[in-house]
Amino acid sequence: DLHSDIFYLFFFSFPPSVDPRTMALRAVHALRNAVPGVESVIFSTRGMFTAKLPDLPYDYGALQPAISGQIMELHHKKHHQAYINNYNAAMEQYKEAESRNDIAKSIQLQSAIKFNGGGHVNHDIFWKNLCPPKDYEPPSGELKQLIEARWKSLDNFTAAFNAAAAGVQGSGWGWLAYNKATGGLDIVTTQNQDPCSTTGTIPLLGVDVWEHAYYLDYKNVRPDYLKAIWSVVNWRDVASRFEAAKKQ
Repeated sequence: DLHSDIFYLFFFSFPPSVDPRTMALRAVHALRNAVPGVESVIFSTRGMFTAKLPDLPYDYGALQPAISGQIMELHHKKHHQAYINNYNAAMEQYKEAESRNDIAKSIQLQSAIKFNGGGHVNHDIFWKNLCPPKDYEPPSGELKQLIEARWKSLDNFTAAFNAAAAGVQGSGWGWLAYNKATGGLDIVTTQNQDPCSTTGTIPLLGVDVWEHAYYLDYKNVRPDYLKAIWSVVNWRDVASRFEAAKKQ
């Protein structure tokens, strides 16, 4: 959506040495023709980048037995909300630093903005990438064709994805991503809350492998969580992201 597109451009498409205000100006230039009115959206209020907890498109217990309602409620209400709170607080501090022309403070805050902003963006994708088991449909069309072209079968793909995601040291994410340079699909991983865009690819499907995403259900056995999550992957959402990624 518009907020996510701007957010990616604002924080994650430029090296850390680029000042956030410069990022915003470049984002406006990039989006001005593609999205009418985007400039007024960004500059009409300094609250444009205030993040809010999104509603889930299903009940907390809807993903059982793959993910329990208890995990989903804690993950959404507590963990995602914490990233949002910390991101908004860091942005308020950044505004204050900017008003004082405090460059050192502005630079200091960029790590917190990236980490907590990334946590918000990643989780916003994650919730939509999931669906109740009754609504599960396997991938189809061009998306399925690209998966089979790269990994020969969906089973081979999930095995490769699970191996990569299980291998993330500490906390992070596993991603199915669109590689605009090749026109194909890649499996990539990111540490902590780094977004998929930091790998130079476009996120289609993200799986959270922080322990808070699965510990109550699977203890420290991450591979069991990864095996179970495929029963609640919303391939229709993944396909929609794929179609949008091809147009970027």
